[in-house]
Amino acid sequence: MRSMDRREAFKVLAATPLTASALVSCAARPVTARSSAFTLREPPREFRAAWVATVDNIDWPSKPGLPAELQRAEVDSILNTAQRLELNAIFLQVRPTADALYRSSIEPWSAFLTGRQGEAPRPDYDPLAYWTEQAHARGIDLHAWVNPFRARHPKSIGPDHASHVSRLFPQVVRNHNNYLWMDPGASQAREITMRVIDDLLTRYPIDGVHMDDYFYPYPKAGEPFPDAAIYATYQRNGGTLSLEDWRRENINRVIREVNTLVQRRRPGALFTISPFGIWRPNHPEGIRGFDAYNGLYADSRRWLREGWCDAMIPQLYWPIDSPGQPFEPLMKWWIGENRQNRHLWPGLYLTRIQPASAGPDAGWKPDEIIEQVRLVQRNREATGFALFSMVGMTQNRRSVTDLLAAGPLGTPALTPESPWLNAPVPAEPLVSITREGIDLRVELTPAATGAPTRRYVIQLDPGTAWRGWILPAGNGPVRATLTPLTRPEPGTPVHVTPIGPNGATGRAVRVVL
Repeated sequence: MRSMDRREAFKVLAATPLTASALVSCAARPVTARSSAFTLREPPREFRAAWVATVDNIDWPSKPGLPAELQRAEVDSILNTAQRLELNAIFLQVRPTADALYRSSIEPWSAFLTGRQGEAPRPDYDPLAYWTEQAHARGIDLHAWVNPFRARHPKSIGPDHASHVSRLFPQVVRNHNNYLWMDPGASQAREITMRVIDDLLTRYPIDGVHMDDYFYPYPKAGEPFPDAAIYATYQRNGGTLSLEDWRRENINRVIREVNTLVQRRRPGALFTISPFGIWRPNHPEGIRGFDAYNGLYADSRRWLREGWCDAMIPQLYWPIDSPGQPFEPLMKWWIGENRQNRHLWPGLYLTRIQPASAGPDAGWKPDEIIEQVRLVQRNREATGFALFSMVGMTQNRRSVTDLLAAGPLGTPALTPESPWLNAPVPAEPLVSITREGIDLRVELTPAATGAPTRRYVIQLDPGTAWRGWILPAGNGPVRATLTPLTRPEPGTPVHVTPIGPNGATGRAVRVVL
């Protein structure tokens, strides 16, 4: 059959209700998976992510100081919701304010986790290790979301610990608009951030490093960022850039260095950025709003044009019909700037949907997000999206979770590959498939070498079309029962393809029934 594009694939998925049941077991814990069918040679690929914010306990944990077992229970609930929605990636905020939601020798435990900065969870455990293990068990990639320079938030809890940057290196920390900020112009501040990211990449099997829109702080009228002294030192040492260009170059340097570090330390991992959705007003023509280029000193268009990140996830946090910031024209502008053919995945503001208790006219209607997802899916150049944030889905605000699961997220999709990375791929698994009536009994054991396996694609080739399922690989051997609509004939080939982190695709194993 001819090769189908991604949009046709979704139509086929929706129109081909092959029944399937699967029970997937892994070494860590049983995981229930929903198998689904497709009738094309290449399974559908679409990046589907959600942000899990820890600052101010937006998403997790629900409040500071919860016992470790309740924290883990909330992790499981979030990931189960993500799995129900067929998400394939999570951005977990692990460093919101120069602190750590993981065991770190560089920065103190976050008060958003334990209620007191520098205090470990009780009983002690490593939250990031648990998040990565449980996400991977469900076939979901886990990206570490790092705020590079924010050192204290207005909602921060209690005093800063003696090991916090504001106490150890006060000379690089600035007070601005009720925040503390590590000065991007200070080489020591940049070096601390690079050490943190290197540590994360070295010690945890994370699938990427992520940054949002906080570089220099959002400006406050009448309160300039207090970096005049360090800029004057730059000028005395022969620097010729204007203050604004110098600030932008400080951020550019960090972006370039993080990109290089991620590629060197963990080949195949992604470096992703979610900038403010407007690069500059009037880009495209008629767009109004905040100027991130001059306000945050974030030249995000250049990062995309130069290929300094693997995916740009612009925060397109406005309605489709917004008069000054219309969703689709902004999405198309970012696509047009993607000269290196990196990933372009719009960020969508799902938590604009308020709980029903807020009143019938509060916030957005779920249809706004549903249609934004569909607009992305209809555009061949935007190969995925990310939803901010997870709390709206775990609360199922105005039934948005149900609507997404029954609609545009009703079938699974693999993360698009990143061919420029030359990522390691999973080796061929050990495959056993037997027939029991109409059912197929599948046993899959991952290879001991190569990249880890996140998912398996199982395909039947009856000669005229391919039909198959996507299963999470868990953290060990998988046993599944698959039920096609009709009994496979003897001699039918079955192809099992291992899929690694970030969609890296291994060689298929071919078995004849």
